[in-house]
Amino acid sequence: MSEQLNLSPQALNSRLNAKDLGINFINDIQNATGLILIDEPEINLHTDLGKKILDSIRNGLNNNESSPCITKPRIPYTAVAGSITNAVEGISESQCEQVPVVPTFPSYDFTIIVKGDSMEPKIEGGDEVACKRVDQTSFIQWGKVHVLDTAQGIVIKRIYEDGDKIKCVSYNPEYPPFSIDKSEIYSISLVVGLLRI
Repeated sequence: MSEQLNLSPQALNSRLNAKDLGINFINDIQNATGLILIDEPEINLHTDLGKKILDSIRNGLNNNESSPCITKPRIPYTAVAGSITNAVEGISESQCEQVPVVPTFPSYDFTIIVKGDSMEPKIEGGDEVACKRVDQTSFIQWGKVHVLDTAQGIVIKRIYEDGDKIKCVSYNPEYPPFSIDKSEIYSISLVVGLLRI
């Protein structure tokens, strides 16, 4: 990372240990690492959680400057309430941008960018959510926010059991709930983290 910031490893360590990083340096870190640093209650460098992220960056520098960064795929589509032509399940990892893992999030499989305002005020258009696939070893957490890969496209909603369907509910009251046939759902992923610029 020091090369991307045009700093020696020692100078980078010194800057990271400064009392006030400054907005320009924070932006440089974001660009170099791919981390998106956001406001409370998510990730901000001036919170305890933000400090943990900086500690992770520092530890990586101290342990081995040239060690590869652990990454996860960013799905090259957006999670919306409208239709999309491709499905998450049909995407290979080579088609995805690889972004650095946020070490403070629980384990997750991929990230995806949200489009639209149906999940405001909790989740805004442009936010990036980290998702853990729900499979045989895990379970759906009814009432929590999930990303659904469906025949109609990729949607992000709070979900509830609804017989042969899954009921999808927005945070924004302007968007009425709707249900999707379980047979039209290709995959379900729990949202475990959120990044905001």
